Amino acid sequence: MADRFLHHRISSARVIVENVIAGVQRCRMVKDVLRLTTAGISDRVMEMACGLHHLRVRCRHPFPTCDVLSLLSSG
Repeated sequence: MADRFLHHRISSARVIVENVIAGVQRCRMVKDVLRLTTAGISDRVMEMACGLHHLRVRCRHPFPTCDVLSLLSSG
C-alpha cells in the first residue's frame, strides 16, 4: 500500500516536470542544436528559455480572481 502511494506521488511529480520541460522547449533555440561554442552560452540560452516560460505562465492570468458573490453581499 505504501509503495502504491509512493509511486503515485512520483508519477504526479514526473507529469509536472515533463509539462514544464515541454513549455520551455517551445522556444526553438532550446530544441535546435546550438552552434555557439563560447563557454556558458548554452546555460544562458536555457536560463532565457526558462525565464520566458515563467513569464508566459505568470501572464496567463494577470489579474487575481475574485469572488463576485462576496463582493455583492458585503455592500
